[in-house]
Amino acid sequence: MDYPSLTIDSIHAGLRDKAFSATELAAEAIRFAQASNQEIGAFLHFTPESALAAAAATDARLAAGEELLPLDGVPVAIKDVIMTEGVRTTCASKILENFVPPYTATAVRRLEAAGAMMLGKANCDEFAMGSSNENSAFYPVQNPAAPGRAPGGSSGGSAAAVAAGMAPIALGSDTGGSIRQPASFCGVVGVLPTYGRVSRYGLAAFASSLDHIGPFSKNVKDSARVMELISGRDPKDSTSAGAPVDDYVAALDGQVKGLKIGIPKEYFAEGLDPEVGARIQQAIQALEKLGCEPVEISMPHTEYAIATYYLICTAEASANLARYDGVRYTRRSEKGGDLRAMYRDSRHEGFGKEVTRRIILGTYVLSSGYYDAYYRKAQKVRRLITQDFEKAFETVDAIVTPVSPTPPFKLGELTADPLAMYLSDIYTVTASLAGICGVSVPCGVTQTEGLPVGLQILAKHFDEARMLKLADAYERTGRA
Repeated sequence: MDYPSLTIDSIHAGLRDKAFSATELAAEAIRFAQASNQEIGAFLHFTPESALAAAAATDARLAAGEELLPLDGVPVAIKDVIMTEGVRTTCASKILENFVPPYTATAVRRLEAAGAMMLGKANCDEFAMGSSNENSAFYPVQNPAAPGRAPGGSSGGSAAAVAAGMAPIALGSDTGGSIRQPASFCGVVGVLPTYGRVSRYGLAAFASSLDHIGPFSKNVKDSARVMELISGRDPKDSTSAGAPVDDYVAALDGQVKGLKIGIPKEYFAEGLDPEVGARIQQAIQALEKLGCEPVEISMPHTEYAIATYYLICTAEASANLARYDGVRYTRRSEKGGDLRAMYRDSRHEGFGKEVTRRIILGTYVLSSGYYDAYYRKAQKVRRLITQDFEKAFETVDAIVTPVSPTPPFKLGELTADPLAMYLSDIYTVTASLAGICGVSVPCGVTQTEGLPVGLQILAKHFDEARMLKLADAYERTGRA
């Protein structure tokens, strides 16, 4: 069994052909992931009992002559901001280092119902705040595709787990690029669903109007399969949409001739690394050879995206993280003092620098005298950015851009410059603000150092089928 190379198809083929049992596969997955984790740090903790129990259920179904469930025998990694009943969920933060949730997120429930085996909880930036996975309170994640480089964030552990072959599937969360950027940096596929397409029930809230749950995988087809399973209305999440869920796998027919792809000039301006730009242009040419029609478009409010995003997300973070006060289920400071001191010391000891920075910024922009000047104005600009996309989708079927302006940067390279770190999200926060769907698909490596580059494909609200069709067609060219 070549475990690191397995996909959903090859796992199911092996189970049907009796090349291995689900229990044998689970045992090898646990062994390989735990051994690899010593170097990569993609997991914060493992759940071997859960994986082996799911594997036993799969073997029992096969022995009874039943058909395989969609994810029978498939190991998955779950980002540690997504709740799992009875399994420690820390959000990579000291303030929740011993928290065990009493319920499981809807997205995880749907994977488990499809037969998936949870291997463990994936490392991430603390409370999903970061672009390099260096903000984890426990240890940073190494990039398997570019040693010494950041795996991206905040879902760096999920992306690295898939890239290293530790798990063929992983769930992450994306607030401003936290699935797409790590997917790009690690050379895997990562999907941002339309806001409301996947239930957020059980996702620790960072910025509630921006948070999404989505999958990582080695190929587009596997992400399409997971998307079918986790999408759809959930009464436990008032923001989840009732829009019909398409057959995403059936849409992957390679037929993209005649599709118009928008090329926004603002995404190819100053600041884009020349080698990244070259790979993206090659990808556009490959799509053109498949029969797509590139159309230059303008997204004039793109220049305000970073400022808008970091005002809105920090304001929402300030409100959401107020619940972590040392009183209920979080770590409490052992220092003495009155109630005010207990709040202060618990939060000071529990939150890292980046989380603290964002709480302070968000509290400031929501404070009296500044709300209208910052938060309200940012919401108005958010609407203008959304209108840019709405106007573009009147004339094009999808939009193609880089994921990141640079290849994976070195670990520690940007930690002393938060603004430079924030600017690495310039091409991803726009889709987040508009609530549309997007995917990062590998499109080769840089010529000088062989660093992964991701192609971002964006589509209008609830048009994941067309987006995945285009990503799959590009993947079939073999240029990744």
